[in-house]
Amino acid sequence: MGSQHVSVEYLSAGANRQTAVADWSRSGLLAFGADTNIALWAPKEDKQRGILVLLRGHGDVVKAVTFLPEEDGDQASYLVSGANDKSLIIWKSTPNQTKFGILHTSHDHAGAINCIAAIRLASDPARWLVASGAADATIHIWSFASDKLELLQSVKTTPKFFPLALSLSWLGDDRDALVLAAAGTKDTIQILTAETAADPIQFQSQASLRGHEGWIRSLSFARESSRPGSDLLLASASQDKYVRIWRFHQGRELPAATADGADPSGGAYMPGKSPSNKAHWIKAAGSKDFSVTFEALLLGHEDWIYSARWNASADGTLRLLSTSADNSLAIWEADSTSGIWVSTVRLGEISREKGATTATGSTGGFWTGLWSPDGRSVACLGRTGSWRRWERSDDPDDDVWRPCVAVSGHTKAVTGIAWSRDGAYLLSTSLDQTTRLHARWTAGGGAAGTWHEMSRPQIHGYDLNCIDSISATQFVSGADEKLMRVFSEPRAVAALLHRLGGIGSAEDGAAAMPDAASMPVLGLSNKAVDAVDDAAEAQPIDDRDREAMDPASIVKKSQLDPAAEEDVRPPTEDVLSRGTLWPEVEKLYGHGYELSCLAASHDRRLVASACRASSVNHAVIRLFETAPRWTEVRPPLAAHSLTATRLRFAPDDAHLLSVGRDRQWAVFQRTSGETPGYELLQANPKGHARMILDCAWAPRGTAPLFATAGRDKQIRLWRGEATNAEGKPLTFAQAAALSIGVPVTAVDFLPRRAADGRCLLAFGTEDGRVGTYLVSADGAKAEERPLPTDMHLPKAVAQLAWRPSQEKESGGTDVAELAVAGEDSSLRVYAFKDGFWKTT
Repeated sequence: MGSQHVSVEYLSAGANRQTAVADWSRSGLLAFGADTNIALWAPKEDKQRGILVLLRGHGDVVKAVTFLPEEDGDQASYLVSGANDKSLIIWKSTPNQTKFGILHTSHDHAGAINCIAAIRLASDPARWLVASGAADATIHIWSFASDKLELLQSVKTTPKFFPLALSLSWLGDDRDALVLAAAGTKDTIQILTAETAADPIQFQSQASLRGHEGWIRSLSFARESSRPGSDLLLASASQDKYVRIWRFHQGRELPAATADGADPSGGAYMPGKSPSNKAHWIKAAGSKDFSVTFEALLLGHEDWIYSARWNASADGTLRLLSTSADNSLAIWEADSTSGIWVSTVRLGEISREKGATTATGSTGGFWTGLWSPDGRSVACLGRTGSWRRWERSDDPDDDVWRPCVAVSGHTKAVTGIAWSRDGAYLLSTSLDQTTRLHARWTAGGGAAGTWHEMSRPQIHGYDLNCIDSISATQFVSGADEKLMRVFSEPRAVAALLHRLGGIGSAEDGAAAMPDAASMPVLGLSNKAVDAVDDAAEAQPIDDRDREAMDPASIVKKSQLDPAAEEDVRPPTEDVLSRGTLWPEVEKLYGHGYELSCLAASHDRRLVASACRASSVNHAVIRLFETAPRWTEVRPPLAAHSLTATRLRFAPDDAHLLSVGRDRQWAVFQRTSGETPGYELLQANPKGHARMILDCAWAPRGTAPLFATAGRDKQIRLWRGEATNAEGKPLTFAQAAALSIGVPVTAVDFLPRRAADGRCLLAFGTEDGRVGTYLVSADGAKAEERPLPTDMHLPKAVAQLAWRPSQEKESGGTDVAELAVAGEDSSLRVYAFKDGFWKTT
C-alpha cells in the first residue's frame, strides 16, 4: 500500500502541566504526557530530532509517566502511565527501543491516576513492584513480572487525601523491607512499610510525618551514600514554598545530629515557626527498628515547589534538584564540613509576573524537573508546556550549566495551520492562545535538517481559531475577539530564520522592518520596538501606563547579530517567549462575533473572513483589501444562514469557496474592476446531509474541481463545467461521493498534479484517521491510499495543509509534505515520497 513511502518528519506537542508527567530513563529516553499521548524524546542525541514518537492509548489527559528501573542486559524497556481516564497502561519496547506497544491496560482505579512509583525486586527473572495513586484516595500496589500485571493490595490514604506524589525504596541494606512514602492534598506524609518475604507483599501504615503547611507535590528517596549502613533520605516538596529532608536511620539510637539537638533548619528559621524534630519509630522485617527524623529545611524558593528529585553523582555526591513556580530551579548539596544544605546552582529566570503567584491564580514556573542518567544534565517543564534543558560543562574547573536545544509545542487543540507562501516555514495557532512558527534547521552540526519551533509571533489573551499567510513576511490571525490582527516579520526574526534555515535574504527588506516587537504589560497588541545596547538599563515602569513594556522583553542588539558558528542553534524557550514576537501592523474590524475562519488570496490583495453566526446578518463573508489602506470591500458576501466553517480561494483566485454549518457550499466569482471583489456564482443548499466542515480546491486542471467534507461521513467532489450557451457562467455538479464511515473534519489537495493529471487529496476524520485519495483528473474516480495506523491521531484532525513548494531528497526524488493539526495539541509533518503515487 505504499506505507514505506511515507515518513514522519516532525512531531510537536507541549507537555501536560503535572509534576509526575515525565521520566528520564537509564537508556536516555525522556517520556512525557502530551494531552492524551505519551511523547518520547532523546534529549542528548546528536541529531536533536525532538519528539521521536507519540504513543496513543489513553482516552484522556496523561498525568503520570514512569519507566520501570532498568539494568544492563535488559532486552526491553517498560513504561507505566496513568491518566484522567482512570486507566493504568504498561508499555513494552522493541529490543532496539525504537517503538513501544501496549502490553497491559488496567481500569481498577475509580479516579484519575496522579502519580506512579516503581522499584525492581529481582533481576532473574525480572520483577517489579509498582505503586499508583489516584483521585479515588487509594494507592494500588501491583506486581509486574513475565509481562503480567497483578494487583496485590489497595491502600486507603489516612487521613484521607488524594495522592499527588509517591516514592518507593528499600528500607535497609538487607533488602528485606520496602518503604513507601505517599503525600498529596494534605500537609502530611504517609509512611508505609512491607516485608519482601511476604506473599503477597502487603504494606502497613507506620507513621505520618508532619511539618509542611501546604499540599505536598513531590517525594523522592535516596541513600545518603554508597557505604553499607548508610541512612535513607526522603525529600518532600510542598506548596508552602519549602523542601524538607527526612532521615530514616536503623537502630534504637537516634542519628547524631538529632541526638545532639541540632537545628534541622541549618540556622535558618521562620518567625513563629520552630521546625519539629520529633522522632517517629517504625518497625520492619520482623523486629528491626528505624527512626524517622526531620533533617533539614531548604529555604530559597519564593513560590510553590512542584518537584524535588535526588541524584547521586559518579563521585558519590548526593544532589537534590528542586523546581518551583517562581520560574527557577535549584540544585542543593550538603556542605562537606558543616552538613548544612546549600543551593549550589540556580537556573531559570527572575519571575516574569511580579506580584502574581500561584495563590492568586498564576500557573507559572516549572512544573517538574528531571536528572539525566549521568547527572550532567537537567530538564524542566515550564508553564508554556515547553521543555528547557541545561548541561554541565565538561571542564571540572568550570562549573557552568549551559542551555541546550529542547522541545516545545502547543498545550491545547491546534486550530489552524498555514504554510508561508513560499513554503519556507509553517505557522500554527491554537486554543492555548499562541501562534508558533516552525522551520527546518539547516545550519550547523549533525542536527541539520531537523524541524524546530523558531519563533512565537503571537502570545494572546484570547483563544486563537484561524490563521493564513499573506506573504513570506506577513500573516493574519483570528481569535475569539471579533477582529483579525495582521503581523509583520521583525528584523530579529528575519535574521534568525536566515541564519538557522537559510530562509529569506539577510538584506531582503531588512531596512523597512522594525527591530523587534514587545507586548505591553496590560495590552494584547504587539508593538514594534527598537533594539537597545546590551549595557542599556530597562526604564522604570509607571503602573498607570497601559503601554508600559515588560522589562524582561527588551530586545538587545546582540540578539540581531549573527552568532558564532558553534552557537547557531534554534532559540530556547526563554528567547521564544520574549524575543521572537512579531509586531502587529493592522486590526481588521467588522464582525459581530468570534472569528471562525479566514483566508488570504494568492495574489495577496484580499483577506476573506467569517464569524460564528446563527442568522443571515452575521453569517456574511467580509472581504478586506490589503493595500493600500486595509479597507473593507463592501458589501459583504451573503449566502449562508449559519456559521461558515471554511473559506478557500481557488489557485488562480478566480473563485472563492465557502462551506458552513447550514449544510451548504457557495462559490463566488471574482468581479472585474480596479477594486477586487466577488459576487455569488452558485450556492448549493443541500451540498451535504449534515454540516460541512471543510473544503479544498484541486490544483489547476482542464476544469475547476473542489472537495467538501461533512459530518455526514462523506467527501464529495464537485466539477465545474461551462454550459453550452456562450457567455454563460460555470456551474458545479457532483462528480463523486466518497463514503468514509466517520465524520470528515479536514481535507486538502496537494497543490500539483501527477503527470497523468491525477491529484492527491488528503483527509482527516473526527476519530483521528489520516488518509489520502488519488483522484482522477475529472474527479469522477478516487482510489484510496491509506496511511499506517501509527500516523493516525487519538482525537479529531483539525486541519490539513500541503506544503506549497516541492521538496527534493538528496537523490532527486520528489517529496510532498503534509502538515496535520490535531485536537490532541499535536502538530505533525508527514513526508510522501514519489513512490507513494505509483504503488498499487
